[in-house]
Amino acid sequence: MGNHSSLLLREEEIETIQQETGFTPNQIERLYSRFTSLDKGDNGFLCREDFHRIPELAINPLGDRIVNAFFCESGSEDQLNFRQFMKVLAHFRPVKKDKENKLNSREGKLRFAFQMYDTDNDEQISKEELLGVLQMMVGDNISEEQLVSIAERTIVEADKDGDQMISFQEFCTALERTDVEQKMSIRFLN
Repeated sequence: MGNHSSLLLREEEIETIQQETGFTPNQIERLYSRFTSLDKGDNGFLCREDFHRIPELAINPLGDRIVNAFFCESGSEDQLNFRQFMKVLAHFRPVKKDKENKLNSREGKLRFAFQMYDTDNDEQISKEELLGVLQMMVGDNISEEQLVSIAERTIVEADKDGDQMISFQEFCTALERTDVEQKMSIRFLN
């Protein structure tokens, strides 16, 4: 897949991405256009700097965590191809019962959200990791003492096995009454 806008995705690539992500061919083609406009290196890959040029991510306090999640999800440290890009975006596709796939399922969405907090990628959220993300989210609007209290209370409420960490299963249990499918959905171009 070249990056030049004159090059279009091949039909078999569109079909593969559609099967993997649940996006429609029209959505895939439109998102490919967005992908190529972000690819300043003109090489068919996005790097972290390409994401940081997206204004919404640049001003988002969790922008770095979101960008990091794209690369963690893809298994690549420094480059992301279009197919990998689409697999990450699929987590945010609204759930339609007849078209749900594992990426935009409740578990897929929760796994992606969990990665926002698991900054060292050890499959556990520590108080320090939780505190770090909370600090990114609220900045100086809440005192350090209040943030520590929130982080400690969250760990106490979510930690069922007493190890002072939140596992993915404990994270899922803590959010079982939250409408994750709705909250982690973006309406994509139709």
